[in-house]
Amino acid sequence: MTIRLGDVAPDFEQDSSEGKIHFYEFLGEDWGILFSHPADYTPVCTTELGYTAKLKDEFAKRGVKAIALSVDDVESHQGWIQDINETQDTTVNFPIIADKDRKVSELYGFIHPNASETLTVRSLVIIDPNKKVRLIITYPASTGRNFNEILRVIDSLQLTDNYKVATPANWQEGEDVVIVPSIKDEAELKERFPKGYTAVKPYLRLTPQPNKD
Repeated sequence: MTIRLGDVAPDFEQDSSEGKIHFYEFLGEDWGILFSHPADYTPVCTTELGYTAKLKDEFAKRGVKAIALSVDDVESHQGWIQDINETQDTTVNFPIIADKDRKVSELYGFIHPNASETLTVRSLVIIDPNKKVRLIITYPASTGRNFNEILRVIDSLQLTDNYKVATPANWQEGEDVVIVPSIKDEAELKERFPKGYTAVKPYLRLTPQPNKD
């Protein structure tokens, strides 16, 4: 199965390091990040999971729940978590799905046969409170994820869901944003963007981030 942006994220039940997970119940009304790992006891994944644990407060203030997946079993996960806690100076505070039967990996298209017929690639999916897939990033197994970029994308998604704006290249929280081209009426522009805007071109209008003082 291949999932695409805008698809409804597949629900599932699967064992994890924190017991049986019913995915939709786990997410509740929060945003979710589901990310896959090629296998337990792999070096890059160890650093990623440790860093994810350290981002707990950053995820929490954005209303985001993290959940990882690896194709090994719960017992293996438990041993690996001890190594992660020790080597990364943290405490893993989110579940790791035990996907030995590849059920979830196949639901989400995490197995790429031309890369490996058995191991998952390093994929990450962001899911919104309506269970819609909003971002898919896939890295090769050799390359660790950029978690600053993941937080940046979450900030952008949550901002642009609530205001008629988009975020430009390399945008960071607090910087100017782009007014969507569909807004043409000057009265609506003044109402929505009381701080004003700069029209670089008729289709390229910059305004201060609406939810910042």
